[in-house]
Amino acid sequence: MNHILKNCLYYGASRLGELPFLRARFAARAVIILLHEIQPDCQSELMTGTSVSLFEYLLDWLRREGWSIVSLDECLEKLATNDRSRRYAVLSFDDGYRDNVSVALPILERHNAPFMMYVPTGALTRSMQTWWLGLRKLLLARDEVAIEALGRRFHCSDLRSKRSALSEVTDWVHQDYRRSAMLAPTFEQNGISLAALNDAYFLDERELRILARHPLASIGGHTTSHAALTTLDKSLARAELADNRDYLENLLQLSVRHVAYPYGSWGPREEHLAKEVGFQTAVTTRQSRLHDHTVNHFALPRIGVYSPSGFRARMSGIMEAVR
Repeated sequence: MNHILKNCLYYGASRLGELPFLRARFAARAVIILLHEIQPDCQSELMTGTSVSLFEYLLDWLRREGWSIVSLDECLEKLATNDRSRRYAVLSFDDGYRDNVSVALPILERHNAPFMMYVPTGALTRSMQTWWLGLRKLLLARDEVAIEALGRRFHCSDLRSKRSALSEVTDWVHQDYRRSAMLAPTFEQNGISLAALNDAYFLDERELRILARHPLASIGGHTTSHAALTTLDKSLARAELADNRDYLENLLQLSVRHVAYPYGSWGPREEHLAKEVGFQTAVTTRQSRLHDHTVNHFALPRIGVYSPSGFRARMSGIMEAVR
């Protein structure tokens, strides 16, 4: 019921946002769009990514509505020079998923759409503790799943109940990201290797080197281990940012000037650290658009894509106005 109500609210907001006087009132000059996986079969992945059809829809919608898809550097340059000739959209992909190349890249090429990929070191070295992939695999493989750290046993024999269980455990982790380590015994007991999942889902070093030379691609940092930076002490948080930047620059032989905070976990300290280690911008998961040249380059907001109506509602500015 909550899902239906949310879709109805998004649909209503998106239709309101199409009214000319509201569009003028809440018009933004630029937007950074947040994406992760682009999945050919979302059902088999428990609806955890963006479907190909939704991805195609958002690209078509942007072009139709007069948004120019540009690189992050070009977008920020247009804002800095107060260029009001167009509205600008930046596409960003977090984590370095392999389907961003195998599935999304041909579509991006067809649209001649530049994009930014934010990559954590651990995804490439297969050392990242991808608890969300472990949970997905566990729930897909079992009709009864015990999460001892949460004190819950889930009976999930269909996709709907599996998605519900995944949502509940994910929400529990998001309340305190240090809880993710508490899932390790469950994965071990069920024979789930996070390293193997990393190998299946993420680009490797050779593939990223090839992608980095693509004319549409830009590569940014995403920390070493994908840790929530606000849960770490200052020295560890700084090392997560600096070591990731050094690793990517050595691997790619390119300057890495942009970073994304994992989980959108950041504050003034993280902004200072990102600047201190040499990044020029940092993006968050705060849902908003860019309105003027005075935007904080170390707390750039992004818009997530979860459904056509939700995307249109966020792009309209109505959701921002309500908040």
